[in-house]
Amino acid sequence: MVLVSERPGTKKITSLQQKFIYEINTMYDAENRFLEAQQMMWQCCQNSKLKALIEPHLQETEQHIENLTQVLSTLGEKPQRITCDLAAGLISECQKFALLSADNPKILDLGLAEWHCKIEQLEIACYRSLIKVAEQMGQNQVVQMLEQNLHQEEQVAQKLEQLMMQLVQEAKQTEGKTTAKAR
Repeated sequence: MVLVSERPGTKKITSLQQKFIYEINTMYDAENRFLEAQQMMWQCCQNSKLKALIEPHLQETEQHIENLTQVLSTLGEKPQRITCDLAAGLISECQKFALLSADNPKILDLGLAEWHCKIEQLEIACYRSLIKVAEQMGQNQVVQMLEQNLHQEEQVAQKLEQLMMQLVQEAKQTEGKTTAKAR
């Protein structure tokens, strides 16, 4: 159980507006963490198609952070990174996987694509939820900025899912060659 006193800068949430601002700030933290993670993924991966998919999403993620800053400004708030434990956990698991699979580039690339896809799915779920609340609050300008982020996340997730099938095949072929050599 996490205590409020363990979360500097957070206060009790007693209204829908406060809940929404809290969630935007946790998403702001998540996007900043994911930007750093994607930079690490881009450096670690060797597959040119995966690199080509990650690279433009780095700029999109920077825009997502800017959109969240504008959302908070629209609500009369300044961005405050409130730790998103889900994001931190996903990134930690991805880093652990990268270390464990570093000796096999095909497995590493497949794993990085899978972890990136997991991150995108988390972002999609979060943005969908935020959009529903913003709609109910009558925040049309906020909805537009969040929808822009959502659409980009959905497009990247779809591309990653398609690429993962190809990466699985490449990893299987490498494994087959390794098994044949071992005999």
